[in-house]
Amino acid sequence: MGYYVTVDQGVKLFVEDIHPGGSKTILFIHGWPLSHQQFEYQYNVLPAMGYRCIGYDWRGFGHSDKPYTGYDYDRLSDDLRALIHELRLDNLTLVGHSTGAAIAARYVARYNGFGISKLVLVDGALPTGFSAATAKQLLEETYSDRPNMWRSTIGNFFFQQISEAFRDWFSQLGYQAAGYSTAAIIRTLRDSNLTADLQMIRVPTLIIHGTHDKVIPFAQALEVQKLISNAQLIPFHYSGHGPFYEERDHFNHVLSQFID
Repeated sequence: MGYYVTVDQGVKLFVEDIHPGGSKTILFIHGWPLSHQQFEYQYNVLPAMGYRCIGYDWRGFGHSDKPYTGYDYDRLSDDLRALIHELRLDNLTLVGHSTGAAIAARYVARYNGFGISKLVLVDGALPTGFSAATAKQLLEETYSDRPNMWRSTIGNFFFQQISEAFRDWFSQLGYQAAGYSTAAIIRTLRDSNLTADLQMIRVPTLIIHGTHDKVIPFAQALEVQKLISNAQLIPFHYSGHGPFYEERDHFNHVLSQFID
């Protein structure tokens, strides 16, 4: 079921809460510039295995409110803290993809892992995101032709072939975002370094990363593993930046094994 949760003055986030009666809860954080719907192929399977799956849209993205400000990791992790508080969640497995992984890392460091029992970082934009040159190009394209910028980015997103119908659907997820929030996150990805955050993580952590990722190179996953004490890294050898879809069966199995 879908509903809205107020996380800041005048800001409500859209939440999709699937199988609220599940025995264990997984909270998914989407990547840039997507929405909670990117995890459709987890929502299809994991609730039937007994899990409660919660996805939400960041401010500025998907169906959530789109204020002009608040697109740094501190504010985005504060939004997550408010969401966890309002829903009275505890003993969570927190799953973040790409920029969502960076938000998850900042949250765990900023709030000492409040409510989190396990952490999963999927092709994380960690410890850094976009280079200055990449960010400059993406910003220029965002302000001149945002739909084309996103369509071009999708061209580097997946290693495996995707259907045109899937490409169209995935494109629409990014189009739901506001242009100014899309641009603001590019700047955040350019300007942030979460090395210190990663060193503060103490919860059991699983790192999933596609070995063919052209958005966030696999080498960064190796660096993240070194920074987080006792982190486990599982390479996905047939994926680019989207193992949650490209190797969805394997992804769901690995995730459920880690949680249980």
